[in-house]
Amino acid sequence: MTGVWQETDLLLWKPPEAWFSINAFYVPDGDGRRLRNWYVNFEHPTRRTEAGFDTFDLTVDLLIDPDLTRWEWKDEDEYAHVRRLGIVSDAEHQAVDAARAQVFGMLADRSGPFAAGNRWAVWRWEPTWPAPRLP
Repeated sequence: MTGVWQETDLLLWKPPEAWFSINAFYVPDGDGRRLRNWYVNFEHPTRRTEAGFDTFDLTVDLLIDPDLTRWEWKDEDEYAHVRRLGIVSDAEHQAVDAARAQVFGMLADRSGPFAAGNRWAVWRWEPTWPAPRLP
């Protein structure tokens, strides 16, 4: 079974060594799109494989309002459960804690993708851009 991404456009910022990605989700708005929210996904650093790229979702996420003024945790109960089961190790948990601090530092300093938060809020995909292809 294959799936097709629907409803939102996604702009993803993922430094290769980071234990998180920062995603901007856009939704239809009249004749254009608007930023619905920022979404921080805590995950393993990305690694290259023969098939492309791989990571591992660590279940806990952070939802941030488009204007960066409010945020809320998502799936903390699920994260606690995978910790109890040992799916997320103590070392991974420490990496997630460090990543949380890094993200909150970027939010407070308005750095990383948040430095240009207002510009990203009005960013538009250029329809003439070709779809990316992996070699």
